[in-house]
Amino acid sequence: MEPSQRNTETSPFQYSTIPVDSSGRATVFRPFSLSSPHSRAFHLAWLSLFSCFFSTFSIPPLIPVISSDLRLSASAVSAAAIASFAGSIFSRLAMGPLCDLIGPRTSSAILSILTAPAILSTAFVSSPASFVLVRFFVGFSLANFVSNQYWMSSMFSGNVVGLANGVSAGWANVGAGLSQLLMPLLYTTIAGFLPRSVSWRVSFVFPAVFQVITAVLVLIYGQDTPDGNRKASKDRTPVEEGEHSGFVRILLDGLGNYRAWILALLYGYSFGVELTTDNMIAGYFYERFGVNLEAAGTIAATFAMSNVASRPAGGRLSDLLGERFGMRGRLCGLWAVHSVAGLLCVLLGRVNSLWGSIAVMWVFSIFVQAASGLIFGVIPFVSTKSLGVVAGMTGSGGTVGAVVTQYLLFSGDDVRKQRSISLMGLMTFLASLSVTLIYFPRWGGIFCGPSSSPSESDDSSQRLLGDEEENDDKVVISGRLRPVC
Repeated sequence: MEPSQRNTETSPFQYSTIPVDSSGRATVFRPFSLSSPHSRAFHLAWLSLFSCFFSTFSIPPLIPVISSDLRLSASAVSAAAIASFAGSIFSRLAMGPLCDLIGPRTSSAILSILTAPAILSTAFVSSPASFVLVRFFVGFSLANFVSNQYWMSSMFSGNVVGLANGVSAGWANVGAGLSQLLMPLLYTTIAGFLPRSVSWRVSFVFPAVFQVITAVLVLIYGQDTPDGNRKASKDRTPVEEGEHSGFVRILLDGLGNYRAWILALLYGYSFGVELTTDNMIAGYFYERFGVNLEAAGTIAATFAMSNVASRPAGGRLSDLLGERFGMRGRLCGLWAVHSVAGLLCVLLGRVNSLWGSIAVMWVFSIFVQAASGLIFGVIPFVSTKSLGVVAGMTGSGGTVGAVVTQYLLFSGDDVRKQRSISLMGLMTFLASLSVTLIYFPRWGGIFCGPSSSPSESDDSSQRLLGDEEENDDKVVISGRLRPVC
């Protein structure tokens, strides 16, 4: 059984608009409110990451125009796509420990401000090499995903953290879809007044300015934890590292947790597959079915924009299964949804009609995005001390998966995308089997029950039990008695 973090005992944190646990984390999720610091953090987190997704994926829908102007080969376009993901790998790895040290608010704002000039530099590229380099640095902005998920785990209790993580990341991912839709329209509008070779360059001013605006809002209105910003906070929450913990200790704790590596692999073949699809799906419909640039962008936009509901649904499903079946429920749900996503991807590459491909793509998008939500429904329970490192490892796993998939299946001048899409689905299905290897001593795994004497050094349980009162092997949870597994 998976304990909840809710506690009805008197909390030192008092918010008249939202119930909280003893650490000040919200025990309910109210996405349409700005009255509490939890809700404000949620809206700032998703909007900041939204702007980063918009910036990163503002380039692919204009690739046909950019390629014609710069005379880019298919190999150069593919290399640029890989570069954008490669940049995100390093930045996500660094972002996790940075959040542990200075907090998610400052980390998020710094990254957005530093990477905004990169997307603006797209307006000045003049060669294939400079185009690849710009995409590499623009990809750094996707590390904001780690601060996004860290921030939600700092603000929301275990009974709703899966939903909060899912909605925050899901709404943010819509930025990738909206950029596919808006950038061709923005380019077409500007092209009515300026030459084509200038219009696509001017188009990139908008995402750069948008990214800076969201960073300023995060700095002005956000706070790291329920009781304030990291430097101003006197009392550390369980999400933060202990008072005497150092950077190396935090890093080693995260890197030594095998569950984090498995979840990174799974994320590589859920979110990584989603990133790869975002990068190539517009070109796939443009080339295979002969639709025009605007239509291809619209079709691609619907794939990413389903994140507004599908990823939150995955997070909510994780919370519901956790409440009903414990950690085993969360893991079984993750395996089932991840496996179905792989099978649907296999099918997408084998459908030969336009509308049939669109229909399969829509269903595939729901499952692959929900799988990402289910993964981050498990992440907050992996490690207390190294939450940022674990989130960073998992987030980097997503971009590593995208790089590997892009390189193996979609690189070169003679790529059969139909076959590559099906192979990507097969890899996704095989990766889902690794869920069976995840085991928590206190709550068990898919096939094994909890250990009779879980290790005291296993800090995966500390986050869940830190807010609960233990008495004679029972826990008081929201006025009810629930046995501890």
